[in-house]
Amino acid sequence: MAPRNEVLPGYDVIIVGAGPAGLSAALILGRCRRRVLVCDSGQYRNAAAQAMHGFLSRDGIAPSELRRIGREQLAPYGVELREAAVSGVRAGARRFEVSLEGGERLVCRKLLLATGLVDRLPELAGLREMYGKSVHHCPYCDGWEARDQPIGVYGPGSTGVQLALTMKTWSDDVILFTDGPAPLSEAEEARLARHGVAVRRERIARLEGEDGWLSRVVLADGSAVERRSLFVKARQEQGADLAAKLRCEVTEERGVETAERHEETTTSGVFVAGDASRDVLLAIMAAAEGADAAFGINCALQEEDLA
Repeated sequence: MAPRNEVLPGYDVIIVGAGPAGLSAALILGRCRRRVLVCDSGQYRNAAAQAMHGFLSRDGIAPSELRRIGREQLAPYGVELREAAVSGVRAGARRFEVSLEGGERLVCRKLLLATGLVDRLPELAGLREMYGKSVHHCPYCDGWEARDQPIGVYGPGSTGVQLALTMKTWSDDVILFTDGPAPLSEAEEARLARHGVAVRRERIARLEGEDGWLSRVVLADGSAVERRSLFVKARQEQGADLAAKLRCEVTEERGVETAERHEETTTSGVFVAGDASRDVLLAIMAAAEGADAAFGINCALQEEDLA
């Protein structure tokens, strides 16, 4: 292992994040004969998920198995994988310096951020035990499994209205739980009523079920509403602050902003792929963005090499 503060020889690309976006980019760049390092913190947004869905040829696969296959397919191309979190980044003249937890420093010509998002779940008793099994945040990922069942939607105030209406695609029996007073507009009230979505404004005491499977939503007054799944409107945050440190433009609504050129951010030489850029938040889209970013990165490296 290198001394604590030694800066090691450079990579063409360092990829921060080893989910579908990071691994997809690494595969393309490895095949382009680039020296690539993937840094894996071991923190994944879908860690609680039982299976991934909507990923062509891999529908229903466990997230850990997809990562295993992805890593295995990088081996022939010499891509390096490091089980390490990135603690800091700094832009220099035509290069970036990346600091790992523990003090090791590395340099690269281009940087890809595939650091994803973190879902801040509501503090409901029983939710953590059911999350990923019968409590979810993404209808496109888990709505099929809840089809034709009694579905609950959690959204304080009016934030759950659109999600509740969305869930009508999968079930006729949808209830919106606002967990307290909800000053819905007349238009929202009318739209929910028109589509048969009931609204419960009582505070929620806890979720009850067995072995991770929801049975009922217990309200503060002691009454209970039978439900088989709950979809929550979760607050999302960037999985890392690296984009901000590199002065990339980051907005709450869109995440890390990209310019017109293949997932490049507003900071030259820094690219982003996956949920961090808040496009369509599906694993297959993250993988596609990773491939697009890899194409852009390799083109940029070629321009420099052939100048």
